[in-house]
Amino acid sequence: MPAIRTLSAEEARAAIPALSQVLVDCVAGGASVGFMQPYGPEDAKPYWRDVADAVATGGNLLLVAELDGRIVGTVQVGAAQMPNQPHRGDLKKLLVHRSARGKGLARLLMDAAEREAASRGKTLLVLDTATGSDAEAIYPRLGWQRVGVIPDYALWPEGGFCATTLFYKRLS
Repeated sequence: MPAIRTLSAEEARAAIPALSQVLVDCVAGGASVGFMQPYGPEDAKPYWRDVADAVATGGNLLLVAELDGRIVGTVQVGAAQMPNQPHRGDLKKLLVHRSARGKGLARLLMDAAEREAASRGKTLLVLDTATGSDAEAIYPRLGWQRVGVIPDYALWPEGGFCATTLFYKRLS
């Protein structure tokens, strides 16, 4: 049975090795999540240290999915916004290790992230994802509304431009 939980800054720091493994696996699998191949655990550690720091300041919410006590997925909500956007959050880095896919973890992580964001006063979430990726197909099934596509927005981890699709979801 998977467990989904929100990490404190201390828990996030302790989980850096496991979070790094998830991120490395996703990048190796071709996920356009901001990093280029080759990408190893040592490359991922500074990113996760920055995330833990943002959790400590309240700027980020960090949720993880665990199977058999092992972190196999994660998602973040960027909670700190400009003064005219206190109601909005940015959904970031929905990652599930390839060995744990097909078990509904993305849905569980998204549901938990939406509940956690709503409990902190967020009424609108936005995200972007690589157009044509497996991840893009997930969001409409979870009630997210497609806004549009920006061409040549980023690079695939192995190189070459990819477009990004923008989504939003109102929280009740």
